Amino acid sequence: MGCMPACKFKPLNNKRKNQGVNNLYRDLREFLAKLEEEGQLVRYTDEILPEPDVRHICRASGDMPNGPAVLMNNIKGYKGKRLVVNVHGSWANHALSFGMDKDTSPKEQFHELCNRWDNYPGEVKFVDNAPCQEVVIKDDINLFDLLPLYRINPYDGGYYFGKGNVISQDPDEPDNLDKENVGIYRMQVQGKDIIGMQALAFHDISIQLAKVEAENKPLPVAIALGVDPVLSFIASTPIYYDQSEYKFAAALNGIPQELTKAVTSNINVPAGAEFVLEGEIIPRQRFPEGPFGEFPGSYSGIRKQVRIKVKAITHRKDPIFENLYIGRPWTEADFLLGLNTCVPLYRQLKETMPEVEAVNALYQHGLTAIIATGNRFGGYAKSVAMRVASTPHGISYCKNIILVDDDVDPFDLMQVMWALSTRVRADKDVIVIPHTPGMPLDPASEPPGMGNKLIIDATSPAPPDSVMREVRMVDRMPQALEVEKIIAELQKSAGK
Repeated sequence: MGCMPACKFKPLNNKRKNQGVNNLYRDLREFLAKLEEEGQLVRYTDEILPEPDVRHICRASGDMPNGPAVLMNNIKGYKGKRLVVNVHGSWANHALSFGMDKDTSPKEQFHELCNRWDNYPGEVKFVDNAPCQEVVIKDDINLFDLLPLYRINPYDGGYYFGKGNVISQDPDEPDNLDKENVGIYRMQVQGKDIIGMQALAFHDISIQLAKVEAENKPLPVAIALGVDPVLSFIASTPIYYDQSEYKFAAALNGIPQELTKAVTSNINVPAGAEFVLEGEIIPRQRFPEGPFGEFPGSYSGIRKQVRIKVKAITHRKDPIFENLYIGRPWTEADFLLGLNTCVPLYRQLKETMPEVEAVNALYQHGLTAIIATGNRFGGYAKSVAMRVASTPHGISYCKNIILVDDDVDPFDLMQVMWALSTRVRADKDVIVIPHTPGMPLDPASEPPGMGNKLIIDATSPAPPDSVMREVRMVDRMPQALEVEKIIAELQKSAGK
């Protein structure tokens, strides 16, 4: 295995067009071009094996500080096929996907995304002769020949799509774009035209599936592989059922989301997708799926899940198969699922609790959430914890909830540990709520889908809560922030 130096990179055969002032992207190729420009994309050109070489590359790129995306085009048995991984796999890549400087911190990205959230809804635009339909396959479909498939982790039960955008419509309102769902669900290739998919009860697609299965009808779906980075971000974001992922992606991107109609159904698909797999979910049948190395860093078991029958495939000329590494954190999945968990939780809390300053739910899709809040009155912080535990996402995911004062940065774990060390009295500040909904893939969930909520209140007491003794905490020095910038510039000069 080898890596070509930057001076020998080949172009991606796609010029970035009309990106606007923020360098945002209409499709995956425009983003890869930007990553390459910023030194955040590398290529393997030596011949590699699908297994184990590809997953080793995936794991290595995600483990590196500011790990780059990796584009491979010489996979044995798949001559001419292109595969890219780790597209979202670092905070640098994540920042660039939103047109920010690659050195933008997670905290700064959080606040910028919070500001952009108010831009919803964005604009959608329908186009003819969409790039995603340059090639149409309706006969002799064989996913094993078309895509360079591999097991993401060694003991996976098969080949998985880790980053497929699944598009489905509400059967009662098929023309309502706001209820057309785009979600990222794990999918296992189980035959040349058969895909197993995990649809959990709290997923939006399960609402639609329940409606059609009541009448024993299939649910049409489309799976978009290789889309613009913001659409993948929002497809894995817990927004409300009647909020459009397409309109949200456009709102965050600042440019219209380009769509076209699928060739076998009325579903709207991303016009610039690399591949679109069109088919339908077989009704009222479930088949074994798994195991799979999941986001908590553990293998899930084998469960009965739905199956998709693929009826057509469309793709771009010389397409790029994008896949995601997921497993023991941190991985690309953690970067992708981090801020898109923080921001919706923050926005939902802020609606009724304006004292909430920030939410850090970067850890395993919010299994642990750290919330900075003002303490309006005694016990208020615990009420904030109860609220986050009852949000659509928090019900099943947020099992460890830590509250800190609004003068503590929840993204700075040294500050959080200071608050835990100095402000927690276990007899009154640690609460366990038993027998609550849980995340089935969490290895601590027993039985799967059931769990407990742990609340740790590391905020300062407020009246009428009693204070055991008067202690004055050392205040922050706001003036030091300006001096810090001066010292940082001096440090740069000293290294030259």
